Amino acid sequence: MSYGQNSRSEAGWMPKTETGKLVQEGKITALDEIFAQGQRIMEPEIVDVLLPNLKQNVLGIGFVQKQTDAGEKSRFKAIVVVGNEDGYIGVGEGKASQVRTAINKGTIQAKLNIIPIRRGCGSWECGCKLSHSLPFKVRGKCGSVTFELHPAPRGLGLVGGEIPKSVLLLAGIKDCWTRSYGSTKTLSSTAFAIYNGLRNTYEVITQKDWPSYPLR
Repeated sequence: MSYGQNSRSEAGWMPKTETGKLVQEGKITALDEIFAQGQRIMEPEIVDVLLPNLKQNVLGIGFVQKQTDAGEKSRFKAIVVVGNEDGYIGVGEGKASQVRTAINKGTIQAKLNIIPIRRGCGSWECGCKLSHSLPFKVRGKCGSVTFELHPAPRGLGLVGGEIPKSVLLLAGIKDCWTRSYGSTKTLSSTAFAIYNGLRNTYEVITQKDWPSYPLR
């Protein structure tokens, strides 16, 4: 399920963080500058300004129930992935009583979780030196799900299910082998396991003090 860009407009945006103020003033013009300084994105409008061509895809919408003193409380849960198809990816989860609100919350969290990834041609079968695949094998884990992403030769495409393909395409990965372990029917764990694997391609993001999912 795909949607166009869905975010709060940056028009009338009043930054609350120092990074947001620098972006609004034009002193920061690229997300790379933020990550190079080891900073984290705390406002989704920063992504709206610096990545105007961001695309979004709703991976799935579920129905969850919570037992409270007043009875069962039902809500919708949306898993959303955002990316520019050129090296940036983010995954988020949103819960609300309305589907649209859940999607909006998931989109905001995905923007706050956006990260750069490193691409390359790490397949021994190819060696074209183009940024169409991964530079090396990476592994990501979330819950009981573990995903391995292997470099693939140019022209192979994405070998995997619909969820891995959706995430990898928005990240800008065109060729990749995938291997999964665990309960991959759990949508959120699968999406975040792939996301964590891609995060491991970029050394700035793999610092020990970075928390595991959920990031926000």
